[in-house]
Amino acid sequence: MTSTNDIRSTFLEYFAERGHQILPSASLVPQNDPSLLFTNAGMVPFKNIFTGQETTPYKRATTAQKVVRAGGKHNDLDNVGYTARHHTFFEMMGNFSFGDYFKAEVIEFAWNLLTKGFGISKEKLLVTVYSDDDEAAALWRKIAGFSDDKIIRISTSDNFWRMGDTGPCGPSSEIFYDHGPDVAGGPPGSPEEDGDRFVEIWNLVFMQFFEEAGGKRSALPRPSIDTGMGLERFAAIMQGKRDNYDTDTIRALIEASADLLHQDADGHFKMSHRVVADHLRSTAFLISDGVLPSREGRGYVLRRIMRRAMRHLHMMGAKDPVFYRLLPALIQQMGHAYPELVRHQALITETMRGEEERFAALLTRGLSLLDSEMAQLSDRGTLPGELAFKLYDTFGFPLDLTQDVLRERGHKVDEAGFEAAMAEQRQRARAAWVGSGDAAVETVWFDARDRFGATEFFGYVTEQADAEVQAIFKGNDELAEATEGQDVALLLNQSPFYGESGGQVGDHGTLTADGLDITITDTQKKNGDLIVHYGRVVKGSVKPGMTVRATVDHERRTSVRAHHSATHLLHEALRRQVGEHVTQKGSLNAPDRLRFDISQPRPLTAEELRAVEEDVNARIRENSAVTTRLMTPDQARNEGAMALFGEKYGDEVRVVAMGDGDENRSAYSIELCGGTHVERLGEIGLFRIISEAGVASGVRRIEAVCGRSAEQTIAATEKQLHDMADLLKVSPAEAPQRLANLLEERKALNAQIASLQHKLVVGGGESANETINGVTLATRMLGDVNPRDLKSLAETLIKKIDSGVVALISGANDRGSIIIAVTKDLSERLNAVDLVRLASPLMGGKGGGGRPTMAQAGGARPAEDEVFSMLREQIAQL
Repeated sequence: MTSTNDIRSTFLEYFAERGHQILPSASLVPQNDPSLLFTNAGMVPFKNIFTGQETTPYKRATTAQKVVRAGGKHNDLDNVGYTARHHTFFEMMGNFSFGDYFKAEVIEFAWNLLTKGFGISKEKLLVTVYSDDDEAAALWRKIAGFSDDKIIRISTSDNFWRMGDTGPCGPSSEIFYDHGPDVAGGPPGSPEEDGDRFVEIWNLVFMQFFEEAGGKRSALPRPSIDTGMGLERFAAIMQGKRDNYDTDTIRALIEASADLLHQDADGHFKMSHRVVADHLRSTAFLISDGVLPSREGRGYVLRRIMRRAMRHLHMMGAKDPVFYRLLPALIQQMGHAYPELVRHQALITETMRGEEERFAALLTRGLSLLDSEMAQLSDRGTLPGELAFKLYDTFGFPLDLTQDVLRERGHKVDEAGFEAAMAEQRQRARAAWVGSGDAAVETVWFDARDRFGATEFFGYVTEQADAEVQAIFKGNDELAEATEGQDVALLLNQSPFYGESGGQVGDHGTLTADGLDITITDTQKKNGDLIVHYGRVVKGSVKPGMTVRATVDHERRTSVRAHHSATHLLHEALRRQVGEHVTQKGSLNAPDRLRFDISQPRPLTAEELRAVEEDVNARIRENSAVTTRLMTPDQARNEGAMALFGEKYGDEVRVVAMGDGDENRSAYSIELCGGTHVERLGEIGLFRIISEAGVASGVRRIEAVCGRSAEQTIAATEKQLHDMADLLKVSPAEAPQRLANLLEERKALNAQIASLQHKLVVGGGESANETINGVTLATRMLGDVNPRDLKSLAETLIKKIDSGVVALISGANDRGSIIIAVTKDLSERLNAVDLVRLASPLMGGKGGGGRPTMAQAGGARPAEDEVFSMLREQIAQL
C-alpha cells in the first residue's frame, strides 16, 4: 500500500525534477490576505505573486500546503465526522507556474504523474473543462487520448475560477476518478453527480484573464497555472478506500483514540473517533502556527474545534484530560513532513491540556443544564436563545457546540434570541465601564472594540502581513479618509505590530499599498486587545476597507525583543545573586536599552553587579532555545513562573522559559509574559549593566544594554580610556596607575595649599586687622579658596582675637562666598547671621544662615570692597 507520506513525497519530487522549487507549507494564518480567516487553498500564499505585487527568483513552484476550512465562507466543521471526505484540516498538493508554462504543459504533467507516476489506469479517469474552453478540450484529446464523452463541458462557475470580484481569473479543468458502476452516482454535470462514484482528485486552474469591475475581461500578459490535489482524497484512491478516514494517516489517529479510550474504532462511537482524529490535526497545526484558543477571531474557531473534540471524548467516557495524549500519534505520522509539530510540541501539549482542564470543569454543569432544558422541549422544539447565550457566557459553550448537541436529538437553537442576548450583554458592559473611571481607555476605543472586535496579532510568528483598514481616527474623530501629511491612528483587522504593554515599547514600521505609504511611529494596546497604529500618511490617501501591507521595522523589533529577553535573564540572575526578595517594580524594554526597577533596600555592590552580569552572559552563551507554552495563571505559578509587574492576565497566559534548568527547575527563567522574545538566547548578544541607582524608598533601578547597544557602549568606554591615556601621555594599560599617581600628587599639593592658606589667614593678607569703635575687625580676601574650607580658617582666626569680628571672602569657581565669625562677647550686639544677610545681596546672593557666632552665605561675585565697608559701618554704629 502506498502511504500518504509516500504520495506527498512522490508528488513534490516529480515536480522538482521538472524545474519546480519545492517550498515548505505556508502558515495556516494568511500573511497576505486579510479577507481570509485561515489559509484555505494551496494558492493563497502565492496570491501577491499572481497579482504582480511580488516577484520571486523562481517561475515554478510546488507545495504540500496545510489548509483549514472551519470558519467564514469555507466552513466544513458541521460535516466533519459524518461524511467520507469533509475535514477541518487537510493537505492541498499543487504545482504553480508564474507566467512560465500554461495549459499544454500542466495537462501533460498531470496526466503523466497520474498514469505513469502513480500507475492509475486511463480507464478510471475523466475530466471536465469550462464550456467554451476548446483549447483545454483539444489538449486532453491529444495528450490523454480521451474521447469526447470523457471530456465533460461545464458551463457553471464550478469550472471558472476567480480570485475575487476583480483580479486574475480563468477556466479550470477538473480530473475525476471513477470508482466503478457498483457505486451509486453519475458523472459531473449529471443529475446524479452528488453520488460517490466519481470523485474529483485534481483541479487545474488556467489563469489567463484579468476581470475588472463590471465583468470586463482582458487577457493577462503572462498566463499562469494554479493546481490543487487534496492529499487525503487522493490517498484514499491510491489505497483502495472510498473513505478518507480509512487512509493510513487518519486511521492511525482513529486507532490511537480508540486504544486510549478502550473503545472499538468502528463501533458505537465511530463518528466520535473520526471527529477527534480530524480535530486533533486542526488543533495541533493551528497552535504550531501561533493561534491560541480565545473568545475572538481565529482563537475562537480553534476553541470551537478543540471543545467539539473534547465533548466527543467526554461522550466516549474520558473523565480526565486525554486530548493532548493523542499528540504523539500525530507527530509520529506527520512530524517528519511538518517539523513545526516537533518544534512546538511543548506549547501544543500545554495548550491542549490547559484548555481541556478548563472545559472539563464547565462541561458537566453545562450539559446538565442543557439536558434539563431539552427534557422540557417538545419533539423538534427550539432552545431559547437566552439559554444558549447563558451556556456560552457562563460555561464557555460556543453556539455551534450547543447546536451540535441539539442536532443529535432533533432540536434547534433560536439564533436570533442568542444574538439579542449577546447584544444586551455588550450594552451592560458599556454601562459598567462608563462608571468605572478607568481613564486608561478612551471611549472611542471602547466603541471601536465593540464594533470591530479584537485585533488579530501575528507578531509572534511574522513581522509582515496584509491587513484590512477598519477605521481611521484623528483624536476622537473618525475619518472617512486620511490624506498626505495627516497624523492619524489606524485600526487593522490583523497586525504583526506589537502594541506597547508589559514594559515593551510598541513597534514602528510602515503600512503600504499602491500609491500609499504610512510611517508608523508608535503602536499601543487599547481595551486589552485592540492594537492601535499611530503614524503619518507620507504618500497617497487611505480609507477604511483598503488592504495594506503592514511591515514591522525588523531591526528595531530585533533590538527590542533582545532587550526584553535579557530582562527576563536579569530578573532571575538578581534573585540568584542578590536574594529572592528581589521582585520587579517596573520595566522598560526599548531598542537601545532596558530599564529594570526592583525591590531592594540597599545599593548593590560592584561585586554583586559583576556577578549578575556574568550570570546573564553565561546564559546567553548557552544559546539554548526560548520556549513558549500556554496555560492558566495558576498552573504557571505552580511551575515557578513569575508574573510581571503591571500585567493583567486572562484565562490563558503565555509562559516563557529561558536557559537550561536543573534538578529543581525545568528552566533557568520562567515568567508569564505576553511580549516578543528571541528564539535562542545567543541572539541577545553581549549584556552589560551601565548603571544602578535608587529611585524611591526600597526601589533600585538598573539600566543595561545588550547586542549592538552593548557593543556601542563598550566602544564609547574604550574611546574615553584612550582619550584619557592620550592626555596622560601613557598607553591605555598604564593609564590607571598614572591617574592614581596624579591623585596622590594632587592630595599632597592640596595639603600644602591648606597649610599656606592657614598661614595666610593667621599671618595677614591683603587687609590687616583694624580696630573700629573698640572692636577688632579682621578681613581677608582669599582668592580661589574652596568655600568648604572657610569655616575652619575662620575658627582658627577668631581664636586669635580677644574681642572682634572676622570676615573671610573667597572667589572660587567665579562665585563669591563669605563667612563671618563674631566673638561671644559681641554676639548679642553684632549677630553673625544678621551681618551675613546684609553682605549677601552685595555679592549678588539671596541671604545666608548659621549661628549668632558664625554664619555663611554665597553670591554671584566676591564684592569684597562693598562687604568690608558695610562691616565697618555696622561696627561704627555700636
